[in-house]
Amino acid sequence: MSKAPPRSAPPPPPPEEEDEDAGASPNEVLLAAAKSDNEGMLESAIEKVEDINFADGLGNTALHYAIIHGSTSVLEHILCHETCDVDLRNRLQGDTPLHIAVRQRWEDAPGLRLFLVQSLLEAGADTKIRNKYNERPIDLLPPSYGASDPESDDEKVRAALRKAEAEELFADEGDVVDEDDDDIVDPGDIASDSD
Repeated sequence: MSKAPPRSAPPPPPPEEEDEDAGASPNEVLLAAAKSDNEGMLESAIEKVEDINFADGLGNTALHYAIIHGSTSVLEHILCHETCDVDLRNRLQGDTPLHIAVRQRWEDAPGLRLFLVQSLLEAGADTKIRNKYNERPIDLLPPSYGASDPESDDEKVRAALRKAEAEELFADEGDVVDEDDDDIVDPGDIASDSD
């Protein structure tokens, strides 16, 4: 049997004691809170982060992760934050949170997809943004046929997207009705040509 040679180098020094403040950064805590639907963790992180739209290496923000994980408890906190940008695109597919919400199915949680889509639309998500594959969120739904069940999840999501698109169209065109008080016509004041 051979003997191991004696060690010539001293053992490595013990690791330095970690600073009490070391650990996850506020941005990492923000993303973790969105992934785990942890309101307390999110509120704590929001107080410390400089930008709620911080994106990780994949380009996903806390809002992207809240949608990916169906984190409904933290969603409102994120959407109500004054600097939240609901239309940021991630790096992988160029998806906005709305693209992700439409694509996800959540078969075990009926109504969740519609809730997430409606929440994003109410927060002003743009339905016209296209991802890297030139797809708008509505393009991610299966084709609609005349016999499609209007009560299906796909059709409810399609209806919500179409309604938002119509509202955006009217907003872009301006008011349909001119509410100028000088142009109000009293039907009793109309002169007749028969006199």
